[in-house]
Amino acid sequence: MADRFHLADLFETVARTVPDRMAVISDSARLTFAELDDRCDRLAAGLAANGITRGDTVGLYLQNGPAYIETFIAACKLGAVPFNVNYRYRADELRYLFANAGSAVIVHDAEFSPLMREVRGDVPTLKLSVADGSGADIAGSLAYADLLAHERGGPWERSEDDILLSYTGGTTGMPKGVMWPHKAFIFACAGGAGYFNPHGPITAPQDIASRAADGYPLSLFPLAPLMHMAAMWAVWSALLNGLTIILDEGRVFDPERVLDTAEREGANMLQFVGDAMAGPLRDALRANPGRWDLSKIVNLGSGGAVFSQHLKDELKALVPGASITDGMGSTETGVSGQAQASGEGMMRLAANDQQQVVTDGRIAGVGETGLIARSGNTPVGYYNDPVKTAETFVTIDGRLWAVSGDTGRRDADGMITVFGRGSTCINTGGEKVFPEEVEEVLRAHPAIADAVVAGQPDPRWGERVVAILSARDASAQPSHDEIKAFAAARLAGYKVPKALVWVEAVRRSPAGKQDYRWAKELAASAS
Repeated sequence: MADRFHLADLFETVARTVPDRMAVISDSARLTFAELDDRCDRLAAGLAANGITRGDTVGLYLQNGPAYIETFIAACKLGAVPFNVNYRYRADELRYLFANAGSAVIVHDAEFSPLMREVRGDVPTLKLSVADGSGADIAGSLAYADLLAHERGGPWERSEDDILLSYTGGTTGMPKGVMWPHKAFIFACAGGAGYFNPHGPITAPQDIASRAADGYPLSLFPLAPLMHMAAMWAVWSALLNGLTIILDEGRVFDPERVLDTAEREGANMLQFVGDAMAGPLRDALRANPGRWDLSKIVNLGSGGAVFSQHLKDELKALVPGASITDGMGSTETGVSGQAQASGEGMMRLAANDQQQVVTDGRIAGVGETGLIARSGNTPVGYYNDPVKTAETFVTIDGRLWAVSGDTGRRDADGMITVFGRGSTCINTGGEKVFPEEVEEVLRAHPAIADAVVAGQPDPRWGERVVAILSARDASAQPSHDEIKAFAAARLAGYKVPKALVWVEAVRRSPAGKQDYRWAKELAASAS
């Protein structure tokens, strides 16, 4: 029975409570909770036999598949520190990340072996690398299957103060490792095991057995890469309730394959990241009316990026039996709550004792704009970065607050209107323009497939608004005048794009987030 708020302890209790329930379904494996726990124990024993100990950092350089979940849990079992690796990174980016994390072991897909051989010698802390998969030259790395051949080990020392590292996406700067203690992660990121359960969040570690035994019999299908922390938040929220995780092991996001899998496996909840995934899902459903029986889907949920209202409405019409949810949060604060639409076209969150707007080192008053912050169950800082830690994790009136990069306004009705990332805000003639607001309007245009907005230096206005767009049909791009008229009917004049840049595809991260550094570079040369 679990006696502390530690992910490994809680997971082991779930596995003992519902051993025969399916835990993971994918093309390469179908595992019950008992089988998943056994594999994680063996993997932990294999890592320990190769010198990995409590406090060592374990990089998950993996695409979606059972190995990602197994390695994460195995690291937790050892009291080691799992961290996510963006598998799109190239050599220099990997060198930076692995050095910043003080990596002791990197578990990677076999296809990444050439890059691992290139960077391995530049990571002095690295004890070993482990390759999962076949059909590739894994020289220099141990085989994942060999670690699984070890006998179950343990028990290993653990503490509620053990941490997980959640690396930010690095779209507006170098990635930073957010240090989440297990207990804080369980409550701030995984809902305290209460999202899918009539009993609500646990109040003591021992409660986890009832959450597994009495949870709703559901399956969760995360479509985003698991290296995107919003996806792992959803996975842990589900695992702690004994839910089944369905995984797509495809190397690119294919909405038709996703919907084939959802129908075949009877998926109940699809979890994705914003418009970049919602749009293609909508398009596939429209192009194939009646192809899929999606009657078992009860929820289509987004988190981690803007989910436009027009896409919510269109998906609801196409999958009427599903509720549509839009979770908001950040790597530094965890889940902030379910977004509600405002009359201004922006999203709103509840303000409360643990969630406020802060400005100038104090809690903002009604009508003031600042950065959204969380208190209570929070991270304890950035790994190996005391300067950034001091900037983001601040004490106000004797309480520690984790300050996100999201700008919001404290409203009189007890809500917070969310404008977007403060670091991407455009200042034009003294007016603030938040790209997300303009992007949502542009993506509602029937000829526009995707949009990202950035500022361009301007001698008169300071910055001007530039839209980088991709068209649904490259041969039928709407004119700038048409785009301006469409936007002007929905936005204040200073928010309307003053220039357009057409591209074949808007660049996004594997998780679907816009690449604002790339957008700003393109915007700089717009005419």
